[in-house]
Amino acid sequence: MKIITRTTFFLAALLAAQTGMAQKAPEQIYQTSCRVCHDAGIANAPRKGNAENWEPRLKKGMDTLVQSVIKGVGAMPPRGMCMDCSPEDYQAVISYMSSSQ
Repeated sequence: MKIITRTTFFLAALLAAQTGMAQKAPEQIYQTSCRVCHDAGIANAPRKGNAENWEPRLKKGMDTLVQSVIKGVGAMPPRGMCMDCSPEDYQAVISYMSSSQ
């Protein structure tokens, strides 16, 4: 019975990850993929929580920002540094970084 339960759990987790249901927490993405540049503002990266840095970018709209992350912009490489993030993950981490937390 334990083998069936473990197998079922593993398959459910695998399916969730492949269908995008296993979204990462924006804080986790930020800490592992964004923090180095966005904490320090390296290469003109908008700093986390800095409304003045984020305002002109947010005016472009979230879809444009997500596409910029996916394609890369300026010194930021394509997909930022999160190669397995979904567009929804990027949107969540942009919202996280641009808020004044």
